[in-house]
Amino acid sequence: MTAALASGPSHAYLFRGPRGAGKAAAARAFAAELLAVGAADPDDAKRRAMLDPSPHPDLVWLQPRGAQHMVEELREKVIRAASYRPFEAEKRVFVIEAAEAMRDEGQNALLKTLEEPPDFVHLILLTAEPEQLLETISSRCQPIDFAPLPVDAVEAQLEGAGSADEVAAAARLSAGDVDRAHFLLSDAGRALRAAALEWGRAVGADSADALTRRVSGESPPTAPTAPWRLLLDAAEGAGGEVEDTTRKALEEEAEAGVKRSAKDIADEAKRAGRRRRTEVLDLGLELVAGWFRDLAAAAAGADDVVFNRDRLEELRSSTSSPDPSSFRRAVELVEDTRRRLDLNVSEELALEALSFRLAQTRR
Repeated sequence: MTAALASGPSHAYLFRGPRGAGKAAAARAFAAELLAVGAADPDDAKRRAMLDPSPHPDLVWLQPRGAQHMVEELREKVIRAASYRPFEAEKRVFVIEAAEAMRDEGQNALLKTLEEPPDFVHLILLTAEPEQLLETISSRCQPIDFAPLPVDAVEAQLEGAGSADEVAAAARLSAGDVDRAHFLLSDAGRALRAAALEWGRAVGADSADALTRRVSGESPPTAPTAPWRLLLDAAEGAGGEVEDTTRKALEEEAEAGVKRSAKDIADEAKRAGRRRRTEVLDLGLELVAGWFRDLAAAAAGADDVVFNRDRLEELRSSTSSPDPSSFRRAVELVEDTRRRLDLNVSEELALEALSFRLAQTRR
C-alpha cells in the first residue's frame, strides 16, 4: 500500500482472496490514505474514511443488498457518481464489495468506467471468487492477492468464545475467516454445525433403502426429521433473521428522510435474507464435507489435520472398520451439490438427492 502511494496509485485494483482474509480492512485503510492526500486535515480525513459506514463524502462503499448487486444501484452510485469531482479531497474512491455478485450486465456497464476513469477516481473491487468476474473486468484492474489468516491468528481472536477444543475447531473450520469463526461459536452457528454433523452421522447409520423411502415420502409420520431438512431449516432461520434486521434498518432510513417505497424496502429485505440463507446453507454443506474429510483423516491416523478438534474421540470411534475411499467420495458428492446450488436448482430436491447418494457410499 505504501509503495503504491509512493509510485502513484493505479486507477483500479482487484483485491482477491478468501473471505475473511482482510480485503475490506485493507481497502478501507488504502482509501483513507488516498483521501488524506491534499486534505486540509489529513488525520480527520483518515478518521472519517475508517468509520463504517463512512461519512466521508468522497468514499463510496457499495455492498450487495441481496444476492446480487443491483444494476441500477451500480449505475447510480458508481458509474454516474464517478463523473463528479471530489467534494473535499483530491480523489474519489469507490469500493465494490463482493464484486462477484455483479451480474454480467452490471460488469459490462462498469467496463467503460474502468477503461477511462477521470484522473481523480480510484476503484477497488473486492472478491472471494475472481473466476466469477469477466476477463474484461479483471484485466483492467491491478490484482492484489490476499491469503487466508493462519489458524493461530484466528484462534487468538476467538479467545474466551468457547472451550479450547471448540475454539480450535471453529478456527480450522473457518478457512481463515474470523467472522465465520465467530458465527460458528454463536448460538445460530452451533445449531448449524450440529445439523451438519447430524447429517454426517446419519449417513453411517441409515441404509440406502431407508433413505430411499424417506426421499420418496414413504416414511411413517413418526419418522424423525431428515438431517438435510435440519440444515435447510437452520439456513432459513438465519435468512429470516437478516431479512427482519434489514427491513427494520431500511424503515428507519425511510423515517429519517431516505426515499424508499414500501415495495423497495420489502424487496431489498428479501434479497438480503436470500443472500444470507444461501451463504449459511453453503456453509452448512461445507461443514458436512468437513466431517467426511475428518473421518478420512481419522481413518488414516492423521489426527493432526482434523478440523473438528472437539470431536476427535467420536471421529476415531466412527472409523473402527473404515473405508477411506467412501469418505473421500462423500466429500466429492457434497462439493458437487454445492456447485449445483449455484445454478439455482431446487434446494430441497438437491439435498434429498445428496442424502440418497451419500447413503449409497456406505453400502
